[in-house]
Amino acid sequence: MKVFDMDESHAQDYFCCLEEWSVDMQESGDRKSSWYAHMKEKGLRVKLAEDEDGRVCGMIHYAPIENTYVRGENLFFIYCIWVHGHKEGRGNLQGRGAGRALLFAAEDDARASGARGIAAWGLALPFWMKASWFKRHGYKKADRDGIAALMWKPFTDNARPPEWMKMRKKPGLVPGKVAVTAFVNGWCPAQNAAYERAKRASREFGDRVVFREYDTLDRSVLEEWGLVDAIFIDGKNIGSGPPPSYERIKKKIERRVKRLGG
Repeated sequence: MKVFDMDESHAQDYFCCLEEWSVDMQESGDRKSSWYAHMKEKGLRVKLAEDEDGRVCGMIHYAPIENTYVRGENLFFIYCIWVHGHKEGRGNLQGRGAGRALLFAAEDDARASGARGIAAWGLALPFWMKASWFKRHGYKKADRDGIAALMWKPFTDNARPPEWMKMRKKPGLVPGKVAVTAFVNGWCPAQNAAYERAKRASREFGDRVVFREYDTLDRSVLEEWGLVDAIFIDGKNIGSGPPPSYERIKKKIERRVKRLGG
């Protein structure tokens, strides 16, 4: 298994999370590339894994925690680690040690950079980015928000555990309208796709729907709201996890519009 720093020849693999075949990725727009251009100036690092057949099979990206949506000091934060696991496209390339190799490479890089530790988010449920997987590799829980655990591995005795950034406020209502409010950061194409779907669905209802968007790559916006990626319809978060489909978002907006008598 070969792990290497991403160069521009592999940028498109990275921007679509190795899923060039995915309709979801095709709907996500170009926000991730814009996010990357901004964040690489803030210390973002991207590594890719290549299997014995020369296929890029996995990726990891991480940055100094001070420049992410997690609170911490002198740590690196892993946005995500992903090894292609679908039958489509490149095929299921998991279970061959690529994830472990990527994680260890990022840890070695963080240590060499003088970081006091490294953090990552993990899910309590047995899906992608499992907290239990990080635990098996020496990480421990620092904080929790619902099913999302903030895991970390200190390198030094004076390392301090990271904390989740908490939501500070929710978007308000708009009298006589349905308010769709989208918070988008750009780092995750799946969340970018949800944003694009919400924006497109809102247009279906003309002036009965007000679409508001907040770019949380802007640090002041992130700090003001304490939200990274989220979609609210009349002040209610429509949920996290896998990005909602266009049809689901449209139906939720439609139900609210009907309550207006539209």
